[in-house]
Amino acid sequence: MRVLRGVLYFLILLLLAYWSGAWLWEQPLMERPGTLWQLSRMPAPTALPVPVQGVAARAIADTWGGARAGGRRHEGVDIFAARSTPVVSSTRGLVVRVRESGIGGRQVWVLGPGRERHYYAHLDDWAPGLTAGDVVHPGTPLGTVGDTGNARGTPPHLHYGIYGDDGATNPWPRLRAGARTAPRAGQL
Repeated sequence: MRVLRGVLYFLILLLLAYWSGAWLWEQPLMERPGTLWQLSRMPAPTALPVPVQGVAARAIADTWGGARAGGRRHEGVDIFAARSTPVVSSTRGLVVRVRESGIGGRQVWVLGPGRERHYYAHLDDWAPGLTAGDVVHPGTPLGTVGDTGNARGTPPHLHYGIYGDDGATNPWPRLRAGARTAPRAGQL
């Protein structure tokens, strides 16, 4: 009888621990760690929406690898649009940096699926209240198109780059694939 009671208490404690853990996982304080855990288990996307509102993928030139000052190569694509056009996240992720620094000027870094870092640079401004640690989804505002950093004086544009464990990856094929897989008006 004593053994049965001990097993019953153990099962009750186990059930309470499970329920408490499930409840805790759903609390707002767990949003960031939960998102990081989920992102780490997701594969990198093969198709992405264009992160500049109103710009079609077919309007973007593949500027990957173009020569830049100092012997550098262009590690991204430039998406041209009118100054202050909204820039949105192309993926679910966690904002890891919001800063103004170096050649990228005003920039936002988002850690996305597959541990890839999505780089949004030359922003005119950031979305109000955007801070490191924010959880974002495709379409979440990040800022607006500009010409900060080493783009000062050029036509306003977003420099969009993707960086994985093996370095930079050309985003252009994924943006084109995203245009092919996006639902058309009336298909939602």
